[in-house]
Amino acid sequence: MLTNSKNHPFMKSACKVLLLILFFISAQSGHAQTINPTLLKAPWKADWITVPNEATKDYGVYYFRKNITLKDKPASFIVHVSADNRYKLYVNQTLVSLGPARGDTYYWNYETVNIAAYLKPGNNAIAAVVWNDGDYRPEAQISIQTGFIMQGDSEAEAIVNTDKTWRCIHNKAYKPIVGVGYGTYYVAGPGERVDMNAPIENWNAPETDETNWKNAIKIDNGNPKGTVNAFGWMLVPSSIPPVELTYQRIPILRKAEGIKAPKNFPATKTPVVIPPNTTAILLLDQTFLTNAFVSLNFSLGKDAGISLSYAETLFTKLNGPEGLVKGNRDDVEGKIFSGRRDSIISNGSAAQSFNTLSFRTFRYIQLKITTGSQPLQIDDIYGTFTGYPFQLNAKLNGTPEMQKMLEIGWRTARLCAGETYYDCPYYEQLQYVGDSRIQALVSYYNSGDDRLVRNAINLMDHSRIAEGITLSRHPSFSPQIISTFSLWYIGMLHDYWMYRPDSSFVQNKLQGVQDILAFFAKYQQVGGSLKNTPYWNFADWVGAKGWDFGAAPVSAQGSSALLDLQLMWAYNQAAQMQEKLGEPYFAKIYADKAAQLKATIQKKYWVDSRQLYSDVEDQQLFSQHTNALAILTGMVTGDKASALGKKLTTDSSLTQCTIYFKYYLHQALIKSGYGNDYLKWLDIWRSNIKMGLTTWAEISDLEHNRSDCHAWGASPNIEFYRTILGVDSYAPGFGKIKIEPHLGDLKTISGEIPHPNGKIVVKYQLEKEKLNVDITLPQNLSGIFIWDSQKHVIKPGKNVFFIKNTPKA
Repeated sequence: MLTNSKNHPFMKSACKVLLLILFFISAQSGHAQTINPTLLKAPWKADWITVPNEATKDYGVYYFRKNITLKDKPASFIVHVSADNRYKLYVNQTLVSLGPARGDTYYWNYETVNIAAYLKPGNNAIAAVVWNDGDYRPEAQISIQTGFIMQGDSEAEAIVNTDKTWRCIHNKAYKPIVGVGYGTYYVAGPGERVDMNAPIENWNAPETDETNWKNAIKIDNGNPKGTVNAFGWMLVPSSIPPVELTYQRIPILRKAEGIKAPKNFPATKTPVVIPPNTTAILLLDQTFLTNAFVSLNFSLGKDAGISLSYAETLFTKLNGPEGLVKGNRDDVEGKIFSGRRDSIISNGSAAQSFNTLSFRTFRYIQLKITTGSQPLQIDDIYGTFTGYPFQLNAKLNGTPEMQKMLEIGWRTARLCAGETYYDCPYYEQLQYVGDSRIQALVSYYNSGDDRLVRNAINLMDHSRIAEGITLSRHPSFSPQIISTFSLWYIGMLHDYWMYRPDSSFVQNKLQGVQDILAFFAKYQQVGGSLKNTPYWNFADWVGAKGWDFGAAPVSAQGSSALLDLQLMWAYNQAAQMQEKLGEPYFAKIYADKAAQLKATIQKKYWVDSRQLYSDVEDQQLFSQHTNALAILTGMVTGDKASALGKKLTTDSSLTQCTIYFKYYLHQALIKSGYGNDYLKWLDIWRSNIKMGLTTWAEISDLEHNRSDCHAWGASPNIEFYRTILGVDSYAPGFGKIKIEPHLGDLKTISGEIPHPNGKIVVKYQLEKEKLNVDITLPQNLSGIFIWDSQKHVIKPGKNVFFIKNTPKA
């Protein structure tokens, strides 16, 4: 919870925003406030405004403000606000909203906020900082130009509608800092260089000097999506709640050079004085990876230089034949610091404050201060954690190792979720379909909050191009296409259909499914096998023979078993959805196409001498990936599936899956009868823990991986509940349940899982001759319990019984 909020305006703001968050979480819809229906279908009276005589597409930080006079404190005062690129909205110097939630120009989000609690009788300042990162913007940031808009919900709030009476100014103290100090794919936005000698004081206070401020100019009308003149930003209400803001101290100082720091710094608010003509370097350790707005309060130090650099870990090597080398993430001695950076020049006054405009991802912060003739005092440094406001609603009473993995997995999932899902928070902050499918399942099993999932599916559906397929990631300023991710999109939609009671949402997406499959049909040959499928056919980050930048092997004839299997799976999933929700005509077409592909795959890729499916038809390359999908798609069943599953774990000549594709590998092994071995398959997760990671890394090579936080590796947060506890959907909408635990060597375990109807509670105790079962199901949920090939009907409410173990031959 937020604490120590009395001494800094941002902390007062954060406390109030957290209260808003708690209100939003209790709401049933994605936005808690009611929106005037007129604002959804007619042009707004508010204008998009900007600062005159400025380069509206370039980097810049701008302030907009308007003073309003109220006779009484209102009971309600609802406003709708948006900006390009980003905004933070203040009422009487208190932060009340930040956004807008990322989207694209066809679906440009606005936030709805009731600001009544922050207004008072008399003079009130409504103010926003708006920034445009220009050419340095994050890849996930789509943009037209710098702009700001606020619309009152009714005539009672119309006084705040943006127009030329609003005042504005360019804060020229800000400049961008690009890169992270080493060569890598980094597209998460610039750092900030701020000269405190050129500040705009009290810009968000009711009483401020507006001498140098200008009247705003109109860019365009505020146009809701679907209206006649909806050019540019097509406004839609945000479907997700406000992000969480939680006060977060940095507990440990790992190193200090140039000064001796006080014992309690930075764990508590403790002044640190840097003498004149001194360079001091302080290495701060959050002890775990986090996403946070960073606040630095300081005094004196005229023209002193301050830099704040942020890193997931320190490096053993930055350049050379091996590229990045990291080592154990807990180690700092003899290692190199490099990362995203902010820079500040002090103006020498007391009580200066720097707050990052956007969040920073870090475990470590390097704080470097170089003073001139005047000493500088650090008054305080802390973070404000931010992310999608997921609540952890699942519980597992298992082994300490399982608890540790769940903790790390949940942290990973949270850091990879904000206004969209992220592949990684430090380097990209991009929502990829392949990642999001796994992240969605983590959300279902651990939280039960599906709003970010719906948002992700909507965004991916919106991204579809004229050829029919989705983009690989969206929102994204630069379109990228990974053909295979469009097939995972169908899988993600099918997952949603099975786990959430929202058939109309799925039904509305079936046209997109048809368009995707029509794209792939163009590249199917006689028999259904794909040939020369265009774009990037990424499967997994492996570098084995025949693999090309993550794409599975393709034969000289242009075919790939992995692509054919993935397409067959998508056809079957589409057929199931069409049969229940769409048109039987398409269901039959897709079922027939899947059956045709199944016969072709068997003939083309099965190698009898190896009892494996080959990656290509020359039958020289073999992988866990292809054979895992063969099991999952039903190419083999029964004893044949069991035999193939055994080979997946014993044949070391197979190209091995990395942490990402192990999600599918493990599903295949479970389906082929080896679920009781699940805990034996987690060595890469154990290696992450041994290497000091506090989130799951992007790939399995922990010395040379780029990102230390990728939620596509958080699959144990699914399988501890779905496989070990055995809880799974048994009908669309999670309308029925199947519970089939795989305890392995565990003798007792219990847990809770959120369900759309309430909570599922299970407890098992394994004795020599029987399994004691205690299950509580929510209202209107029934299904079956399976143990040792025995089935037991379970009903709503309490189910207590035992099942005798079948004697082993």
